[in-house]
Amino acid sequence: MKKDVNKPLNMSKIGSPVQQPEGFNAFIPSLFPPSDDFVFDSKTIKKGTEASMLVARLDGITELLPDDDFFLLMYLRKDAASSSQIEGTMATMVDAIEAEMVTNTGVPEDVDDILHYLKALNYGMDRMIKDNFPIGLRFIRELHKQLMDGARATHHSYPSEFRRSQNWIGGTNPSNAKFVPPPVEEMTKALNELEAFIHSDDLILDVIKAGLIHAQFETIHPFTDGNGRTGRMLITFYLWKTGLLKKPVLFLSSYFKKHQKTYYEKIATYHDDEGGVLEWVDFFLDGVIEIATEAIKIVKEITILRERDVLKIQSLGKRASESAIKVLPKLYGQPVVNVATVQKWTSFTRAGAQTVIDRFIDMDILVPKDEDKKYGQSYIYKEYVDIFYDEEPPKI
Repeated sequence: MKKDVNKPLNMSKIGSPVQQPEGFNAFIPSLFPPSDDFVFDSKTIKKGTEASMLVARLDGITELLPDDDFFLLMYLRKDAASSSQIEGTMATMVDAIEAEMVTNTGVPEDVDDILHYLKALNYGMDRMIKDNFPIGLRFIRELHKQLMDGARATHHSYPSEFRRSQNWIGGTNPSNAKFVPPPVEEMTKALNELEAFIHSDDLILDVIKAGLIHAQFETIHPFTDGNGRTGRMLITFYLWKTGLLKKPVLFLSSYFKKHQKTYYEKIATYHDDEGGVLEWVDFFLDGVIEIATEAIKIVKEITILRERDVLKIQSLGKRASESAIKVLPKLYGQPVVNVATVQKWTSFTRAGAQTVIDRFIDMDILVPKDEDKKYGQSYIYKEYVDIFYDEEPPKI
């Protein structure tokens, strides 16, 4: 039976802390979704509709880019950096881009966290495109394996394995923890209910459902490590799988990082408080609206920048412009380069590649990444990279 979307929100909690035989309290989820389902008021539905329309607009405007795959690649890197930084990684998106140049070794050690996140995102995309693989517990375990297997610091993460013991968040043990997720038996039951919810045919707006899936996954906390990053990937993959996105170009990690304290508070409110579901969904939808609006603006700025820089190249002599035009389009996918990178792209000699780079510097397209570096210099398409920073970009 269809639900009346204008009824007030079901305010029941999604679970409660229950004392365990060992003496500590652990969170025991209620039936998910509730037996009378999630029913949102008209204000939330209106905000959800606005968010959905902006996502659809982003999807459409992105397709107008001749190099939308490069746009997607940059957003993958942005999300990988932001999601990893939420967990304490200090390396930046630029560090990750530079690390993709095989010849470079001067990057921070913790850039490995970002590269593993990128690996997991790309794996998930391939799995969904090539195998039409459904989003379920197996898919989640596979993402986790790519994220954690061989990672710099795994903290006994057991890649691809759901935990077999009790974990906790904050504190030194379950007795003084901020939050204790469900014990293993309850965790397994909750995961099965979450998987069924992902595949259920209901009237919840996809954009709202993505937020519920993320919050419920974080509440269950099924891995010993890597839950936050895995759960944030699920948001984009779910929206992509439903068809709301033709390409996975909406990533919320930068929003969560920007409002990190509030993000943690709203996740806690989701599972602890009466009405916490509504508070979380409201915060989540604000994020979708903010990030989609920002991404639409970025597409427009990229278009303007490209047109300007193409005109710069066209002002060169015929031979010089032919050389430069081979490089500029590739910079949208790899905006940090060195001489070896340009040689690989063009088959030019080392001297020829350096000449092209020097022309790009003269045209204010590339800038040296480290002015004081005498050998092994990298160069960055800084104005392009800076477009993707929603906060102050790193100093070069």
